[in-house]
Amino acid sequence: MKHLRTIVLFFLVAFVRDVTFAATVDTVSTYSAAMNKQIKAVVIRPDAYNKLKSMPVVYLLHGAGGSYNNWVNNVPEIKDLADQYQMMIVCADGNVTSWYFDSPVDKNWRYETYVATELVNWIDSHYKTIKDRSGRGITGLSMGGHGALYLAFKHQDVFGAAGSTSGGVDFRPFPKNWKIAEKLGAYEDNKEVWDKNTVTNMIGLLTPGKLALIIDCGSDDFFYKVNCEFHDKLLAQKIPHDFIIRPGAHNWPYWSNSIKYQLLFMHTCFNKKS
Repeated sequence: MKHLRTIVLFFLVAFVRDVTFAATVDTVSTYSAAMNKQIKAVVIRPDAYNKLKSMPVVYLLHGAGGSYNNWVNNVPEIKDLADQYQMMIVCADGNVTSWYFDSPVDKNWRYETYVATELVNWIDSHYKTIKDRSGRGITGLSMGGHGALYLAFKHQDVFGAAGSTSGGVDFRPFPKNWKIAEKLGAYEDNKEVWDKNTVTNMIGLLTPGKLALIIDCGSDDFFYKVNCEFHDKLLAQKIPHDFIIRPGAHNWPYWSNSIKYQLLFMHTCFNKKS
């Protein structure tokens, strides 16, 4: 009898483990013609992938100093969220400090083109995705938070929802940080370029209500002030958006909590559009 209980317990544990971690994680290599190189990405497919004709995709961007596997390594729970919401999650690689620009200084640095066009097209051609903006969202942390909004603002025909957590939504107060000057030129000599490429100055690109937005930042974050200012600008322009402030700093404990709200927001938007 004891032996039988051990066998039953073993299969019960195996079953729970399989249910909990049913999502499939692919590491893929994609080609960027714009930069003439192979770039890796993580693709998370939910357990329902084979049963559905198509599904929405959320593109998830890492921060400065990170890479394509940061999210899945630091917050493995995103696999459960992919299952829960029956969505794909694509963790793009934005190099260490790309800020997801097409650099006006270095013509070989074209991460806007890569993420918003080349990667999206590659994912759509290799997976069962909803192939229009109604089924695409993009979000990220820190540099990736800025990048997600930047790409969505400039490519509203590609993305229907966008988010940011701890996003550097205005990087001009930090002109010496994160090698931004290597992509845009030194701030003191290129203020107009910096103004043009910081997302807080791109609100004029938006049509109210077209792009669903969620902005999230911890009250102890060094980007807290610029996020509050960004929120005020959106309000002044009557741009609908969700704005979340909680106690927290610029770290993985905050981001691992924030992503739950971000993906719930995306899921709700996809259901409305469908």
